[in-house]
Amino acid sequence: MDQRAALHQAVTERRDRIAQGRHLLARMALAFVAGALTVLTFPPFSILALVPVAYSALFLILGKVSVGQALLIGWAFGLGQFGFGISWISESFYVEADRFGALAIPAVAGLSAGLAIFPAIAASLFAAVSQRKLLTGVIACLLLSTCWTLAEWLRGHILTGFPWNLAGYAVVDYAALRQPAAWVGSYGLSFLIIFVSALPGAAFMAVVKQRGAIFLGAVACLAAIWGAGALRLQTEVPRPPGIDLRIVQGNVPQKEKWAPENREATLARYLEMSSRPGNVDVLLWPETAFPGFLDEDAEARARIADALPEGTALLTGVPDRVSTEGGTFYFNTVQALDDTAKILDGYAKHHLVPFGEYVPLRGWLPIDRLTQGMGDFTPGPGPRTLALPIAPLVAVAICYEIIFPGHVVDDLFRPDWIFNATNDAWFGTSIGPEQHLASARMRAVEEGLPIVRAANTGISAIIDANGEVLARLDTGETGILDAGLPAARPPTLYGRLGDWALLALIASSWALALIGKKAVRRGAGSRCHA
Repeated sequence: MDQRAALHQAVTERRDRIAQGRHLLARMALAFVAGALTVLTFPPFSILALVPVAYSALFLILGKVSVGQALLIGWAFGLGQFGFGISWISESFYVEADRFGALAIPAVAGLSAGLAIFPAIAASLFAAVSQRKLLTGVIACLLLSTCWTLAEWLRGHILTGFPWNLAGYAVVDYAALRQPAAWVGSYGLSFLIIFVSALPGAAFMAVVKQRGAIFLGAVACLAAIWGAGALRLQTEVPRPPGIDLRIVQGNVPQKEKWAPENREATLARYLEMSSRPGNVDVLLWPETAFPGFLDEDAEARARIADALPEGTALLTGVPDRVSTEGGTFYFNTVQALDDTAKILDGYAKHHLVPFGEYVPLRGWLPIDRLTQGMGDFTPGPGPRTLALPIAPLVAVAICYEIIFPGHVVDDLFRPDWIFNATNDAWFGTSIGPEQHLASARMRAVEEGLPIVRAANTGISAIIDANGEVLARLDTGETGILDAGLPAARPPTLYGRLGDWALLALIASSWALALIGKKAVRRGAGSRCHA
C-alpha cells in the first residue's frame, strides 16, 4: 500500500508540474501578444485604446504568480514588444547584404531578448513586493508603474543605454497628453501612463462594489493629465525670433553615400537644392551630408560659401579627424560654415552607436562595425551650445543622441533651439524613422525648445516647443523645407531638475496613495465601531 501511495503521489505531482508548466506557457504566450500590441501604441500607429489593453493584460497575467514565473512572463512581454518594435534594425544589415545580411535576424532576435530583460526585472520586482505586502487594486497599479519606470530608466542608462519606445511615447501624437513631460520627463510620463493603463485590470480583479470606483479613478486620472497638458498649451509662447531656416533633404541612398565616385554628385545635389530661391538665414544639412573632411577641403568650402547668401551660415553633418602622436582620431560632427568659407564652430557627437560607430570591447569581439569608415569614432566631450553670429544659441544632437531624455542640452548654457542632424537611410521605409521622430518630439516638450531636424532620407521636420510637427519631409522625399524658427518656451521644470522631477513624482504618488489607504481604513474602522 505504501508503494502504491508513493507511486500515486509521484504521478499526481508530475501531473501538477505539467499542468503548471502549461499554465505558465499560456501566460507567457498571452504576455508576448500583449507586448506585441504595445508596438501599435507608438508612432506611426498611435492607437491609444490599445495602451490599457496591453498593460492591463500584463497586470492580470502577473496576478498570483511566483517571482520566477513573473520574470519569465515579463521577459515574454518584452520579447513581443522589442521583437516587433525594433524589427526595423534588420534593415541596416541589408545595406551591405553580402557582408552582414546573414546577421540581420539573429542580431535583432538577440537584441530583443536582451532588452526584454528589463520588463522581466519590472515584472519580477512587482511580483516580489506585491506578494510580500499583499498589495491589490490601486496600490498594486502604482507598484507596477513604479517598477516599470525603474526598469525603463535602467534601460536608458545601463551599457550606454537604449531608451527607445518608452511607454510614455504612446501619447506623443496627442498634444495635451504629452505635455506633462515638460514637468516630469518621458520616464515620468511612462509612470503616469502605466498607472492609468493598469487600472482597468485592477477593476476587473476587484470585488463588484469597487469596480466602478476604480474605473472612475482611471478616467479622472486621464482627465487630470489631459487637463494639465491642455492648460500648458494655452499659456503664452514668446514671439518667434524671425530666423528663416532651410532644411535640405538630399535623399542619397546609403549604398551610394560613401562611394568615392559619387561624392561630386552628392555635393552638387546639395548645392543645387541649397541655392534655390527663398529667404534663408541658416541652411541645414543632415548628418554626414558632406562625405569627406570639410576642414581639409578648401575647394569644397569655397563652393559651399558661394551658395550661401551674404550673412548666412550652414550647419552640416561632416566627419572629422585629428592626428596626434597617439594616432588619428575620428569624430562624427556638425560644423558651422559662413559665407566666407570659414568654419565658425563645431560639435562632436558624444553618444555613439554601438557597432554602428564603434565596436565595444574591440580586440575581444571579432566583429566589424556596420558603417563604412577608416576606424571607430571617438566620442566628443558632451552636450554643447554653439553661438553663431546669425542665429540664436543652438544645441546639436546628432542622430541617436536625440533619444536620451535629459542629455541633449548643456545645463549651464541653455540654447534657444536644438538642431538634430540625422541619417536614417539605414532603415529604409520601415517604422524606425517615425519612432525616431517621436523621440525628438518628446525632447522638445521636455526642454521647452523647438527642434529642427535634418535627415538624409527623412524624416526632416520643424518641431515647436510643444512637440508639434509644424512641417516635414517624409521618408524617401528629395527636397527642401523652408520655415521660420519657432520660439523657445521658458525653461521647463524637467529642464531644470532632470530626473529628480521623476523621483519627486513617484515619491509624492506613493505618499498620497498611502495616506488615502490609511484614511479609508480609519473610515471603515469607525463605521464598524458605530
